[in-house]
Amino acid sequence: MSQDLAATSGVTEVEERSPSLLSRLLAETFGTFLLTLVIVGVLVYSPLNTVGGLGVALGGAFAYIAGAATVGRVSGAHFNPAISLGSWLSGRITVSAMFSYWGAQLVGAILAAAVLFATVPQPLLALLGKENTSDAFDAAVNGFSQHSPLYLQTQGQAQFDWLPALLVEVIISAILVGVYLGVNDRRSRITYAPVAVGSAIAALTLVSWFVTNAGMNPARSTAAALFANNWGGDGSGRQLWLFWLAPLVGAALAALFYRAFASVEPEELELDEADEDEDDDEATEVVAEEPTPAAAPAAATEESAEKPAEAEPAPEPEKKSDEKA
Repeated sequence: MSQDLAATSGVTEVEERSPSLLSRLLAETFGTFLLTLVIVGVLVYSPLNTVGGLGVALGGAFAYIAGAATVGRVSGAHFNPAISLGSWLSGRITVSAMFSYWGAQLVGAILAAAVLFATVPQPLLALLGKENTSDAFDAAVNGFSQHSPLYLQTQGQAQFDWLPALLVEVIISAILVGVYLGVNDRRSRITYAPVAVGSAIAALTLVSWFVTNAGMNPARSTAAALFANNWGGDGSGRQLWLFWLAPLVGAALAALFYRAFASVEPEELELDEADEDEDDDEATEVVAEEPTPAAAPAAATEESAEKPAEAEPAPEPEKKSDEKA
């Protein structure tokens, strides 16, 4: 609306205001809510479907793409404390904004898990052999050893211990944050950044689903662990520390590598500015050499006016024949 008014009033430039902190926090809450609702929802109802890890991967990818396309211009579409940490370490947001983002992301993830917790039908729990709703959330919790999906799939014959789980979570989180920083760089010409990040989420989920149930996101891991309510001596809640530590370490590594290898050298900036100046000079010369179509007739008129009019030759007198008297 403001652009239309500016155009009709003859104003050619409209000042674009950056979103307020409250707007950004609401955007992060919404995006994390959507992402957690889809991922945790697919996992909670996994006994009723056969989508497995592919369903979780595609659901997370589509949810991120939809959320980023909706509110990405407001907050940058982090939806993940690890991405917020990487953005701070790469100099894109302040440390206060990062902690504010963390709070908004936790609120969004917990709200999504609460909605799922409140809407699970009680008769369904009896059909699935679950004693209460918290047991249904065990399938959505990130874990290792006896809580890794591999342990459940192999009926206890194989499992991933804490060290392999830690390494996998660090690596996939570093890749995810690295992809985000790369495609959202101000010098990048990629116009499909949400699709790139969503594709990374899908691919990395397929790799890590059997290992840790695909963490990468401390907010989503915290929400699932809270409602699973399994905080006993060997419960999955006691393993939540790994799914905060590993993604944050991976994000820090990705941000440090990004700052080291993706920064522009001063010489490159000078060359780019020199090239732009030369292009501007050439464009100016071309415009100056082109004659103005409307000025050509006027110039011709002035030249004709400056030349004195040539005098016409006087007519010769007519010769009369002599008449005889």
